[in-house]
Amino acid sequence: MNDRMKELFISNQLALPLSEIDLTAIRAQGAGGQHVNKTSTGIHLRFDINASSLPDELKTRLLMTADHRISKEGIVVIKAQQSRSQEQNRLAALNSLQKLLQAAMIRRKTRKKTRPTKSSMQKRLEQKSRRGQIKNMRKKISD
Repeated sequence: MNDRMKELFISNQLALPLSEIDLTAIRAQGAGGQHVNKTSTGIHLRFDINASSLPDELKTRLLMTADHRISKEGIVVIKAQQSRSQEQNRLAALNSLQKLLQAAMIRRKTRKKTRPTKSSMQKRLEQKSRRGQIKNMRKKISD
């Protein structure tokens, strides 16, 4: 393993040591014939958010994320078994974790409450009364 693969680069300023990520080889599920039954090509990635060296702000954002891959205890579990190659599955799992962390780094703009303008409220009320008049015209005329 070269020096570049000792860290998972999330952004220009942030890199995560691979020692904090637990990668386990598992038997892949699904189609594949005999090959699937005798080789462990799937990868099970586990990453503990609370025990990581990530900044506290990023940890809280990750824990607040409604993602099915993050458990209540703050452990990210990613299963990669798409490829027949263990190395490709390992890279796919690390890529998936990288995308999850990059998505958590994006700051959402806070929503500012706004009120409808006077003219838009007036237009809405006029449309409602116009629609009411049309519906009124459909009624049967009583003698």
